[in-house]
Amino acid sequence: MTIDHPGTPTPTPPSTPTSATPLSSAAAPERRIGVTGIVFFVVAASAPLTVAAGGIPQSLGVTGILGIPLLYLLVGAVLALFSAGYAAMSRHITGAGAFYAYTAQGLGRTAGVGAAFVALLAYNAMQIGIAGLFGATTAQFIESKAGADIPWWALVFACTAVVGVLGYLRVDLGVKVLAVLLVLEFGTVLIFDIGQFADAPQGISTMPLTWGAATDGSLGVALCCVFAAYMGFESAALYSEECRDPRRTVARATYIAVGLIGVFYAVTAWAMISGAGTGRATQVAAEQGPEMLFFLSDRSSGLGTAFSDFAQLFLITSLLAALLSFHNAVARYARSLGREGVLPRGLGALHPRYGSPYRGSLLQTVVSVVVIGVFALAGRDPVMDVFTWLTNLGALGVILLLLATSASVIAYFARRGEVGEEEVVPVESVWHRLIAPLLSGVALAVFFWLALTNFSVQLGVSEGNPLRWVLPCLILIAAAVGVVWGLWLRRARPEVYAGIGSAAGS
Repeated sequence: MTIDHPGTPTPTPPSTPTSATPLSSAAAPERRIGVTGIVFFVVAASAPLTVAAGGIPQSLGVTGILGIPLLYLLVGAVLALFSAGYAAMSRHITGAGAFYAYTAQGLGRTAGVGAAFVALLAYNAMQIGIAGLFGATTAQFIESKAGADIPWWALVFACTAVVGVLGYLRVDLGVKVLAVLLVLEFGTVLIFDIGQFADAPQGISTMPLTWGAATDGSLGVALCCVFAAYMGFESAALYSEECRDPRRTVARATYIAVGLIGVFYAVTAWAMISGAGTGRATQVAAEQGPEMLFFLSDRSSGLGTAFSDFAQLFLITSLLAALLSFHNAVARYARSLGREGVLPRGLGALHPRYGSPYRGSLLQTVVSVVVIGVFALAGRDPVMDVFTWLTNLGALGVILLLLATSASVIAYFARRGEVGEEEVVPVESVWHRLIAPLLSGVALAVFFWLALTNFSVQLGVSEGNPLRWVLPCLILIAAAVGVVWGLWLRRARPEVYAGIGSAAGS
């Protein structure tokens, strides 16, 4: 009997090609992205202006917690712990599979396929959910400025076409587009922050940075809201095959993105609290909701309505940047699974001219059009239904994937020991291979439990609403289907099963 050790291919006859064998249509992509380019993709997925306009007011208004700025820093610290183990894995596993490859190498091939299916569901849900918000926001903006009443779904279809074209073309074109959009986003939010600190009606207080303020309210819901703002930070590893030095680039980009996002969001939340007045911030957030940023900028002496108009426009481009980032993530997962034969091999092909995972890109575009079409035909609301349902579903799936990855890091290095891979990569310290992933795993398990038990609050429905359990069950169903598919591959297609995770492996 052959023992199936994770990351160790099952022997196959020499004449039988394994799924790790390179296909002519799936040649390695050209390595053209540096640290800065990957940081653009990662930060774009978290949509800074979207968080400033929607995430922070929601955190303040729904939970009544004034210490949201401190919670952004604390969650960032947990994700920095996770990044220590994640970065260590990226130095040994340099393919585009990310969660799929790491889980397959650490916890076994069947678990890896389960993680891959969860990732496909989660990232598709995030991308399509954000598309719903894009449609609603853009339709409202056009109506207020031009008086034209355009259906939200028509705008989503147009945006999906643009994102699909950018995903189909060379990845460096995507980097350039994201660079421009992110500069506009960051500039807008920084100007807003400065204006709020300058016009703080009750002065600038350090109370939002205290532990007492961070725990005075619905802490579980607040942690879920804050954690959702970081979604996409882990996507750096998806570009391993397209960056110039994957053993260093992925780790550096992940650390930079986590630090940048954490500090930026904490400062913006503090500025928003200061601008509203420390004693009234949670009340203003509850009353204004997503309009809080524009409400505060309108009444600021240094900003005014002109700034609000530009901020609304850049919010639309922020959503476009997030859509492009999640689209790219799904396309690369599909390419990795197709290359190894877990999904149809045609998905593993790269475009002969652009070097992009174009078939995965086309597949994600089709999925988006179909799902948005279903919601539109059903007459569902693009924000309350499409955005809220799907982004919370996606966030729950990503938390589960982060937890599985932390366990995979520990298992992978426990099996390999301290020996560097053929002396190509450095020996990993006990901090990177055990302590940091263990600590982050415990914290992520708590986050997952809090997200699950507070899911009805996140959706804005009653505890007895079926959606409260139907949506989380989709995550479990995706994982179960993936595991069953992996077991079937082991029995019916052993040559494919032997290569699961290996094309991304070391």
